[in-house]
Amino acid sequence: MTAGQPAGPEEPTAASGQPKEPAGSEEPTETEGQPAEPAGQAGAAGPEGAEGERGAGGVPAGKGPTGGVPAKGPTGRRRATPEPAPELDDAALRGALEAILLVVDEPVSELTLAQVLEQSPERIGPMLDEIAAGYTAAGHGFELRRAAGGWRLYTRPEYATYVERFVLDGQSVRLTQAALETLAVVAYKQPVTRSRISAIRGVNCDGVIRTLVSRGLVEECGTEPDSGAFLYRTTTMFLEKLGLNSVDDLPPLAPFLPDDVEELADATR
Repeated sequence: MTAGQPAGPEEPTAASGQPKEPAGSEEPTETEGQPAEPAGQAGAAGPEGAEGERGAGGVPAGKGPTGGVPAKGPTGRRRATPEPAPELDDAALRGALEAILLVVDEPVSELTLAQVLEQSPERIGPMLDEIAAGYTAAGHGFELRRAAGGWRLYTRPEYATYVERFVLDGQSVRLTQAALETLAVVAYKQPVTRSRISAIRGVNCDGVIRTLVSRGLVEECGTEPDSGAFLYRTTTMFLEKLGLNSVDDLPPLAPFLPDDVEELADATR
């Protein structure tokens, strides 16, 4: 400044000859106690920021195969083998079998009992035989019996009169004589056609067969190769109701046949 010139503000100069930026124009910097910006927001406005947020291919970072974090795959761990069930002693096995047999509504097989109790099948059969023998020796009003390929509790025949009086009197419809005769023919001649049953009984049996099928005592089991007629046989329910294990346990017919059965057979031919 020379003499006589008024004092004034000096023009700001820089070493490079460029004017200085005004005070306060510096970019704000993070100070202590001030929260930092969330990651990825600083460059969100530009393409590089979008790239950082989305990752390559437009997939959100960390959520896809190219997001920087590999997707979790199968670890290859094998499931631990469950420990086998502890073996029951004879008393516990007997009690468990008796408890199940009290609630079943149809004969249950030895294999099913072994699976439910998680015990060896080789132990189930002998234990059931032992239980059945014990009931008989003790003179209980019920017995454990094989029926329809399984085991079930039944009342003893000597008490059937009292059981029928309590359960059946006025509470169920009994089979007619025609139905009983037809059921007997099916039981001893199965598999058999309707025409064969009618020929043996001497009357048409179509209605009776339908009744037995609806009761679940008789069922269709295929057709006859020559005529194509339906064949009928008894069901598992039939064995269950009679307390039989198979049809081979049916009583023989010889004691109930008349003496001149051969003459009657020749006369019908």
